Formats: sequence, structure tokens, C-alpha cells
Amino acid sequence: MDAPLSKEAQRKQRFSHYWQNDLDPVFTDVASYYDRANQVASLGLWNWFLRHHLDLVETRPGMRALDICAGTNAVGIALLKREPTLEAYALDRNVAMQTVGRQRAQERGMVIRATIGDVHQLPYPDDHFDIVTLQWASRHLRLDEVFEEVRRVLKPGGHFHHCDMLRPPHPRVAKLYFGYLRFCLNFTAALFRSGEPALNCRQYFIDALDNFYSPEEFSDLLRAHGMVKVVHKSLLAGMIGVHRAQKPL
Repeated sequence: MDAPLSKEAQRKQRFSHYWQNDLDPVFTDVASYYDRANQVASLGLWNWFLRHHLDLVETRPGMRALDICAGTNAVGIALLKREPTLEAYALDRNVAMQTVGRQRAQERGMVIRATIGDVHQLPYPDDHFDIVTLQWASRHLRLDEVFEEVRRVLKPGGHFHHCDMLRPPHPRVAKLYFGYLRFCLNFTAALFRSGEPALNCRQYFIDALDNFYSPEEFSDLLRAHGMVKVVHKSLLAGMIGVHRAQKPL
């Protein structure tokens, strides 16, 4: 009998078509209203999630920080507000999202060194960053490859910080969660007049989350990729997970 596929292999087998072909048009479609839609869908908790994410981030003057799948640069802007001497970098594959992100940074007089590129093949040297952050995107990634790249570009002793929607470990919570997400996807699509790419991926967003990790499982995956001192916080009964992990010295 063949060995069962790992969760990462299962995710890749089931969702690779969406990752390769559909998500870039989706984020191009939603870029102009991405932040507003998430504020609505989260019932105003969007910035609260960001604060919990950044609570685990320790900054010092002159540190070099990279935000991957940076979207509209929410993390980079928040880190620069806290520590203006940071050398801030951003990488995202979607031009429209990064266009919004660059405008947001420029309006605040901030410099974020932005690159359009693939998170699975980071265009940076080894042992380069003190901090790498990832927010609201891990469900759409080949995490085995991403974590190897994150570990490569982090300096020894550097930290990786993660925040995303995860699969609640309790079935009753998960049932309520997915029901609410279905409502939100339809409601925000109507409110912001989403285009065909976003409309066609509504079921994917539910399925990708249903086949994702609980907060503890995500911590285990980080440990499996050689990260140490892994800690996490579960928000809203595991609907949101915030993680910190360290590259060994």
C-alpha cells in the first residue's frame, strides 16, 4: 500500500491550479478595496489582529526586516512606525497589490524596498534579514518551499513571524467559522462589486482553509523545518493564529 500523502503534498495536489493560475487575477481584482473589505469582514478587528501579530516582534535600531506576500504593506508600515531606522523590504508577486502598498508607504514618507517576485524563490542572499514576516497568505503557498527559503535568508538567531486564518481545532467552532466566511465572501463581493476572478474563487477560499492547519499544527510544521523556540497565540478559538519562530544560532 502506498504511504499516505503529507498534508503539504495533499494541498499541493488539490490547489496548485488555483495557486498558479487564479490567485494573481483575484488579487489584481481586489487590490483597490482589499483593506476596506477585510475591515468589514473582520467586524472591525483587522487592526487588532495586526497588533497581536506585531506584539511578538522585537525590533532594534538598524535591523533589516522583510515582509513576504506583503500586499498593501500593512506590516512594513506598522514596523516603520515603531522603529523608523528599520531597513524595510517587501516582496509580493502581485503588481496591483504592491502598487497600493507603495502608495501607502509614500503617503507616509516611508521607504520600503519593494520587489515583485516569488516567495518560493526569494531573491536575497543567505543570512541577510533579522526579521521575516508573513501575514494573510500562507494558505496559498507551498509551505515546505517557503519555510526553507525563509530559513535561508534569515540571519542565525533571526525571527520569523506569521499571522493567518487557520483551521479551528474544535469542529463546532469550525462549522460556525466556515458558515460566517461564506456569508462574508458573498457580502463583500456584492458590497465592493467584485469581478469575475474573485467571484470564481469563493469556494476555493473555504476549501483551502478547511484543508489547512490548526495553530498547533502550524507550529509543528515550523519545527519540522528546523525552526526553534516556536511559540503561538490562538485568537478567536483558533480562527486566527499568530506565530514566532527562530532560526538556530
